[in-house]
Amino acid sequence: MAVRVSIVEDDRVTRETLSALVQHEPDLEFVAAYPDAETAIDDVPRHTPDVLVVDIGLAPKGSNRLDGAQCVASLKAVRPGLQALMLTVYDDHDRVVEALRAGASGYILKRSPPAEILKAIKELRAGGAPLSMQVAKTIVDSFHGAPPGSPRPDPKIETLTRREREIVALLADGASSKEIAQKLGLTAGTVRAHLHTIYGKLGVENRTQAAVLYLGR
Repeated sequence: MAVRVSIVEDDRVTRETLSALVQHEPDLEFVAAYPDAETAIDDVPRHTPDVLVVDIGLAPKGSNRLDGAQCVASLKAVRPGLQALMLTVYDDHDRVVEALRAGASGYILKRSPPAEILKAIKELRAGGAPLSMQVAKTIVDSFHGAPPGSPRPDPKIETLTRREREIVALLADGASSKEIAQKLGLTAGTVRAHLHTIYGKLGVENRTQAAVLYLGR
């Protein structure tokens, strides 16, 4: 079954480019494209896409418009199963964390090659946690370069068992449940059970949030 995709992007050229990219991919089904968060929030629930590709920088600073993270947070409140892939030119730590806390499940830079963007959409729907290497490096560097007195990485990561840490490490590499099961010699059901326990221990809602906590350990 094709993955249903909607796009929220305020730049017309980028929006049309992404729309065409999705429309020409056999495994994807283009649903709709929106120029702003407000329009998407009104319309997305009626069309039930599987994945929402969102520009995190929708609203200029100082404007009264909603940004990408706020758009995702609003839609996740009514569609918890919706998977959100943040697409942006920004790779700073604060914007990444803001998007993940809003409920995004993946984060990739706009300058990524088209094939990488398409792969990220499919991985997200398959249960993966696509996070471009540049973004992952930014998160890790932000923790390594934290000045004395800064908040320490979340201690909940220390509560994970050896097996649970192996699974989270693979999540941080963007592996899907199927890939994790194959690499560790487990069944898919066992991996899902481990993930459920991991989310509870870490206090997170999705794979990407768990991976970010692990990367910041």
